[in-house]
Amino acid sequence: PSVARGELRIYLGAAPGVGKTFAMLNEGRRRRSRGTDVVVGFVETHGRARTAEQVDDLEVVPRKKMRYRDTEFEEMDVDAVLARHPEVALVDELAHTNVPGSGRSKRWEDVEALLDAGIDVISTLNIQHLESMNDVVEEITGIKQQETIPDAIVRRAEQVEIVDQTPEALRRRMAHGNIYPSERVDASLANYFRIGNLNALRELALMWVADNVDDALQEYRKKHGIRRQWETRERVVVALTGAPHGDEVIRRAARIAARTHGDLVGVHVRSTDGLSGPDPVSLDAQRKLLADLGGEYHETASGDVARAVVSFAHSRNATQIVLGASHRSRWAEIVRGSVINSVTRNSGPVDVHVISTESPAEYETAGAWRGRRRSRISPRRYIAAWIGAFGGPLAMVAILAQLRNHLQLPSDLLSFLLVVVLVAALGGFAPSLVAAVVSFLAANYYFTPPIHTWSISAAENIYALVIFVAVAGIVSFFVSQAARRTADAAQARADAETLAAFAGTMTSDDDPLPALATQLLRSFDADGVSVLHRRDGQWAVDAAVGVQPPLSPEEAVLDVKVGPDSVVALTGAHVRDADPRTIEAFTSQMVIALERRRLRAEAATAVRLAEVNELRAGLLAAVSHDLRTPLASIKASVTSLRQQEISWTDSQRDEFLAAIDEGVDRLTELVTNLLGMSRIHAGQVELMAQAVGLDEIVSLAVSGLDVEDAHVVIDVPEDLPPVRADAALLERVIANIVDNACKYSPPGSDVTVRAGTHGREVTLFVIDHGPGIPMRDRARVFEPFQRVGDHNAGGGTGLGLAVAKGFIELMDGEVSVEDTPGGGTTMVVTLPAA
Repeated sequence: PSVARGELRIYLGAAPGVGKTFAMLNEGRRRRSRGTDVVVGFVETHGRARTAEQVDDLEVVPRKKMRYRDTEFEEMDVDAVLARHPEVALVDELAHTNVPGSGRSKRWEDVEALLDAGIDVISTLNIQHLESMNDVVEEITGIKQQETIPDAIVRRAEQVEIVDQTPEALRRRMAHGNIYPSERVDASLANYFRIGNLNALRELALMWVADNVDDALQEYRKKHGIRRQWETRERVVVALTGAPHGDEVIRRAARIAARTHGDLVGVHVRSTDGLSGPDPVSLDAQRKLLADLGGEYHETASGDVARAVVSFAHSRNATQIVLGASHRSRWAEIVRGSVINSVTRNSGPVDVHVISTESPAEYETAGAWRGRRRSRISPRRYIAAWIGAFGGPLAMVAILAQLRNHLQLPSDLLSFLLVVVLVAALGGFAPSLVAAVVSFLAANYYFTPPIHTWSISAAENIYALVIFVAVAGIVSFFVSQAARRTADAAQARADAETLAAFAGTMTSDDDPLPALATQLLRSFDADGVSVLHRRDGQWAVDAAVGVQPPLSPEEAVLDVKVGPDSVVALTGAHVRDADPRTIEAFTSQMVIALERRRLRAEAATAVRLAEVNELRAGLLAAVSHDLRTPLASIKASVTSLRQQEISWTDSQRDEFLAAIDEGVDRLTELVTNLLGMSRIHAGQVELMAQAVGLDEIVSLAVSGLDVEDAHVVIDVPEDLPPVRADAALLERVIANIVDNACKYSPPGSDVTVRAGTHGREVTLFVIDHGPGIPMRDRARVFEPFQRVGDHNAGGGTGLGLAVAKGFIELMDGEVSVEDTPGGGTTMVVTLPAA
C-alpha cells in the first residue's frame, strides 16, 4: 500500500540568530510532550548554550561521519532516520549543501526522501537562501549566497512560520555573544549585521511570507469554490486607459486605497489585435503616476475589456474597481457596448466606482485625432482601385459576354464578386462598394433576363442580385479591413522599432537632445531636424542635424511645439506622411530632454553655490575653532621671550622656541589644507583622484597623530580593493576622524580602524567606546561649530567633522554615524572601489 507523504513545516528567518533553531526544538519538545514520536535528525547549535539546552533529552539520531580532502565532516544520516522511522524528524538548515560523496547533494533532497517515507519534518531556513531572493540579497549585503533552495520546495510546505526579531534586538544578541563567538562580533556587526541590511532582509522575509499567505488563501477559495471576495484586505483596482483625465481617476483610486489602508493595483487591458490602443505616451505617464502613488502596474491582453478587468479584479481578491466615466456617444455605446455597464453587471460582490471627468469635448477631440490615423495606402494604389471599380466590371462584362452560352447567372455573379474582392484588397472599402454597385447594374443589364433592359422577369433573379450586393458589401468590408490591418501591423512594427530606438536614447546619462534629433531625422527620412527656442525675439538653435536643418519654424515643412518657447522643426518631402502619434511620442521625449537639460544646468549651478557656501561655513568654523590654540601658544612664547626683566635659562628658551616652531608647523599645515580645499570647491583645482590602497593611507594618517590616552588598533587587510580617492585629502579625513575618536574615548581604551568591502564599495569603520552620540545629534555633529557633549579635549587638526564630510563627498563617498555595541560611536566612511 502507498504511504501518505509527510508534512513539512519551516521556520523562516530574516538572518542568522533570530531563533529559528530554538523555535524548531521548542516545537519538537511540545509535540513529544503530547506523545508524538520525535527525533532530532540534525541540529546545528553553533555553540549557543541556550539552543543546546533545548535539545535536552530529545532523541538524537547519530550523525554520519565522512572524510573529504583529509577533513572529517558530519552530515545527517538519512538511512538511520528512515530506519528509525519516527513520526516527526527535526532537521536544521534546509538549504545546506552536503559533503561530496553523500547520497544527495542538498539537504532539502534528504528531507524530500523523509517526506516520501511518510515522516513529518520540521526545518529552518533563512530568507537569503531562497533562489528568487539570491540576487536581491547580494545587492543588499554585498555577499553572494552559495547555498540556495528552489522556492517551489518551500512553497509546497504545509506551514511556513516566520521567526522575527527587530534589527536592534538582533544586534544586541550579537553584541552579547549569543550568535557568534566574540572574535567575530565586531566584523559581523560592521558588515552583514548592519541596521540597514537587517531592515531590508526583514522586509523581504515578511513580504515573501505575506505573498505565500495570499497564494494559500486564493488556493483555498478556489478549492472550495468560494467565489465571493473575502475582504481580508482592501484592494482597489483602477483601470488605466491612457485617455485624457485618466490621471484624475488614478488619484481618486489612490485616495480610496489610502483611506482604507489598502493596496492600489492598476491594470491596462491591451487589445488582442495588437494594433488599436491608447496613446503610448499618455499611458506611460499614467503608469508612472500610479508608481508614484505607491500602486502596482499590471497589463493583460483581451478582446473583451470589461471581462478582462473583472477577471483580473477577482484574481487579485479585489474589493473595489475604479473606472473613468465614458464620454463616447450613445450610438457608439449601442454599437460597441458599454464597458462600465458590463463591468457593473459582472463584478459580483466587488464594488464599482465610476469617476466623472470634465471636458468631454477634449476626450472626443482626442478620439477624433486618434481616428484620423489611417493606413499608409499609396496614391497609386488608390487610383488603381478606383479605375478597377469602374473598369473591372466592364472588363468582366466583355469576358462573360463571350461565355454567355456556357454560364448561368450565379456564375456571372461570382465572377463580378471576384472583381469586388480584388478592388477591396487594392484600395479599401469605398472603391469596393462602388465596384459592387457597378457590378450589380452590369449584371442586371447584361446577364439578367430580359437582357439589355433594367427590368427583371424572374423573382429568384431579383433575390440573387440582392444577395449578391449584400455579400459583395460584406466581403469587401472584411477584405478591406484585413488589408488595412496588414498595413497597420507593418506600420505598428515600424513605429515600435522607432520608439524602442529613442527609448534607448533617453536612458543615456548624456544630453539626449542631439541623439533624439538624429533618431527623428532617420525615422521619418527628413532632410533636416532642428530644436529651436525663441530668445530676445530671435530663434536660437539647441540642436540641429541633417543636410538642411531649418533655422526657424517658417523654413520647416512641419513644426511641433515642445515647450513655451521651443519647437521641433522638420524639413523633407516625406515629413508630412509621418504618423502623428509617433511624432508626438518623439516630441514628448523632446520636452523631457529639454527639461532635463534645464534642470541639469540649474542643479550644477545650485551644487556649485552650495559647495561654496559649505566651504565658507567650514572655513569660518575651522579658523575660529582651530587657529586659536596655536596662535595663543605662539603669542605666549614670543611675549615671554621679549620680557627683558626676566632672565630665561637656555632650556626655557628652547622650550619657548619649540612651542613657537610647533605652533607655526600646525598653522602652516592647517592653512595649506584649508586653502587647498577652498580652491577645490571654487573649481580652480581638480581632485587628484586615483586608485589608492586604504591600508597605506590609514597607516600614514594614524602615524601622524599625537594621541596619548588612546591606543589605535588597525585592522585593514592588505588585499582590500583600492579606492578611488585623493590620497592627501583622504589621509586628512582619516586622521581627523581617528583623532576625534581618540579624544572622546576613555583613557586606556582602544580605537579600532577596520575596513571591508560591501558590493562595489569599500567601507572604513572607526570604532570608539566613548559616550556615544544621541540619535537627535547625529545630523548636527557634521555642522560647523558643533562639539556634541562639549568635550574639553585638545584641538586636533582643526579641520572638524564638517570639513571631513565635505572632503568625503567631493570624492563621491559618504560618512555616517552608527552606535558601537556596548557603547560608543562608529564612524562609517564609504568610498567607491577603484
